[in-house]
Amino acid sequence: MTAAHHPIRVVARLTGLSAHVIRIWEQRYRAVEPQRTPTNRRLYLPEHIERLGLLREVTSGGHSIGQVAQLPTEHLRRLAAEAARRSDGATPSESGGLTNDLWVDECLAAIKTFNARALDATLKRGARDLGALGLLQRVLAPLLQSIGNAWRDGVLTAAHEHFATATIRVFLGNAARPFGSLDQAPVLVVATPAGQVHELGALLVGAMAADLGWQVTYLGASLPAAEIAGAARQCGARAVALSLVYPEDDARLESEFARLREALPPEVTLLVGGRALPAYLESVVSLGAVPIDSLVHLGATLDSLRKIRKTGRTMNPVRLPNHE
Repeated sequence: MTAAHHPIRVVARLTGLSAHVIRIWEQRYRAVEPQRTPTNRRLYLPEHIERLGLLREVTSGGHSIGQVAQLPTEHLRRLAAEAARRSDGATPSESGGLTNDLWVDECLAAIKTFNARALDATLKRGARDLGALGLLQRVLAPLLQSIGNAWRDGVLTAAHEHFATATIRVFLGNAARPFGSLDQAPVLVVATPAGQVHELGALLVGAMAADLGWQVTYLGASLPAAEIAGAARQCGARAVALSLVYPEDDARLESEFARLREALPPEVTLLVGGRALPAYLESVVSLGAVPIDSLVHLGATLDSLRKIRKTGRTMNPVRLPNHE
């Protein structure tokens, strides 16, 4: 008797994976290789369904999909059994939901197909299940890294990156709207300096600061030092945050940093972070700016800054990032 062949919508229902994640696990990790109809529609055998279900269990237990996608099915069964035993004593919030990898893969699948509705829906579920800070740290921060890697590898185009930025900007703007801002809250100006055109990192910084109770003045990408400093002075900012993503070899940035630091009032703290920070770290530190190596570090630094009143003091760097 010929084994049953199932379309992807049935497989999604049986495995608990979305069709987007199933496709990306096939394309990127070769987790399964479904058959195809003459019209190129996917058809899955029972062994494919079992394997995808096991991969979901294993990744929910903490394994990275990239590490387990090529393992034999028998090995996956053992790992799934171990994950089930470990989760026996876990609370529902500890054992349920998607892992970081799954959240990111869901978002990447939507970005790859320019599906704004799917990306927005995934982000909304992430905010609901993980909370605002959980979404930023567990989904959006690793998503930013994955987009950058995929863009450099030629998997995603500049159009994909711009699409992701536009969709995430709208999502974060809508998510922050219900909270409003406190009149007495400190002001953070967020931007990328001239020549730095990738702004997803800056968007995450602004969202993190807003969630921590700061008034955020978001200026966007690639602004000259004079414009950033002028906005900071007009807003009475306590700090300015710059995001550096690409390029990593812009010789003009050192002078931009110097002009910005000179134009800012001495009591305004300059925070600098992003994937390209290591390339400019010496210049950043020499100007007395605070290098930021993660969203967690950013949150701790912003909390410290809130305790510093406008007394004319500047903040010393909290700690240098470890880029080994």
